[in-house]
Amino acid sequence: MEISQHHKTALIFGASGLVGGECLRQLLEHPAYRKVISFGRRRLEVEHSRLEQHIIDFSRLEEYAGLLKGHDLYSCLGTTMARAGSRKAFFRVDFTYAYDSARLAVENGVRQLLLVSSVGANPDSLFFYTRLKGELEAAVKKLPFWAVHIFQPSLLIGDRRESRLGEQLAGRLSLGLDRLTGGELLGKYRPVEAGQVARAMIHAAQRLEGGAHVYPSHHIHELAAADNQQVTNT
Repeated sequence: MEISQHHKTALIFGASGLVGGECLRQLLEHPAYRKVISFGRRRLEVEHSRLEQHIIDFSRLEEYAGLLKGHDLYSCLGTTMARAGSRKAFFRVDFTYAYDSARLAVENGVRQLLLVSSVGANPDSLFFYTRLKGELEAAVKKLPFWAVHIFQPSLLIGDRRESRLGEQLAGRLSLGLDRLTGGELLGKYRPVEAGQVARAMIHAAQRLEGGAHVYPSHHIHELAAADNQQVTNT
């Protein structure tokens, strides 16, 4: 599909998650998109005239390849080790499903990928999680998208369905420190709200900048703020 800023179709994976849910909500209200197509294992409790939902079996993703047609792919897939149960299952969700959906989308003419990754992503990392994220980043950069935008949020702030007490406590401490220092001390480790990540992703998609771009947490803050300023001036 041609590069466009208007009347676009967005594809989204992971809309039941924290960032994905915010992305979906904002995409449905954004003037650049006439349609939003969601792919997931379960139907979302969302009704909107612009929303088209597809319930899929991720283990048979190739069978749904013909549905992956649009302009921008928002990839927000992710799980936790506790929910996955094993490294193998975790890898399947966070790498295999994310990579395969991106590959099928670009083969169908999707031009831009907006991918949620993680702070510290590095294919040479000693840690399984950040190594996996780094390997995924490296893999999608090799796909023939016109533009790849990778977002590396640090601690995510927002209302999750499942309780994560440790993250909640860390989030409060980090937010307090962030406010005291004006965001300058933590840098790429700045906590960031899920809504800000979604706003930054959508803003990046409208900038029409080809190539590969990586946004750590402090740059996500900047992009989200730029989008707010743009909306204010409109």
